[in-house]
Amino acid sequence: MKPLNEYERLFGLIGYPLSHSFSKQYFSEKFAKADITDACYELFPIRKIEALPELLQEHPNLVGLNVTIPYKQAVLPYLDKLSEGAAAVGAVNTIRRSGDQLEGFNTDVVGFETSLCSWLEATRGSWSNLRALVLGTGGAAKAVAFVLGRLEIPFKMVSRTPGNHRLSYEQVTPEMIAAHELLINTTPLGMSPHTAGKPELPYHALGSSHYLYDLVYNPASTAFMELGLKQGAKAMNGLQMLHGQAEAAWAIWTERDIKK
Repeated sequence: MKPLNEYERLFGLIGYPLSHSFSKQYFSEKFAKADITDACYELFPIRKIEALPELLQEHPNLVGLNVTIPYKQAVLPYLDKLSEGAAAVGAVNTIRRSGDQLEGFNTDVVGFETSLCSWLEATRGSWSNLRALVLGTGGAAKAVAFVLGRLEIPFKMVSRTPGNHRLSYEQVTPEMIAAHELLINTTPLGMSPHTAGKPELPYHALGSSHYLYDLVYNPASTAFMELGLKQGAKAMNGLQMLHGQAEAAWAIWTERDIKK
């Protein structure tokens, strides 16, 4: 591969760490299939968000970035403009660079909404009469909450510390699990290589009417999902969401109209 700055267009992913990411493989295969030879996708594991300006200066051909944990909210002060969706969510996972201007978008919204609706329609028929528990309160959780609000699915947020309309994991009782049939893990718990991790919940209260959606996609079946499946619940990982948000990001970088 030639040096990064010799490509006409450079794209990449910022976050830390990035050992779990499939983005480079995804876009590299996309470029190869489409015979796109003037573009390259690279991982940029920056330890602090303060390193972003230096990264942009070092690579003047860097025209598009994906943003992952832990910078989806921390990146906001570095942006000149936000899309309507990103402003509403308060988190960014895609950046488009035009000259000196950085514009932030949130394609997690598109990826999550599309994959969730398809899954529930296929397995349940609809998402009516569902109530949800959203595990985590980071940037991905904000996108999930935005989508649930748009779909009119009532939800509660669960965090390690209660407050500001958030429950703690200790406050999630078996009765609450029984009353909320959709559980969405937005935390990195269970992500490779720490695959034993999982949100601390009364999993014994799950049953065949429950749906567990894990935004983690590596491994394909997380400890959170496995515990649900053992109780007869249905479970889905975040791979379809990844594909959806990646394609939405590509549409933004190539300035095609998308729902964002």
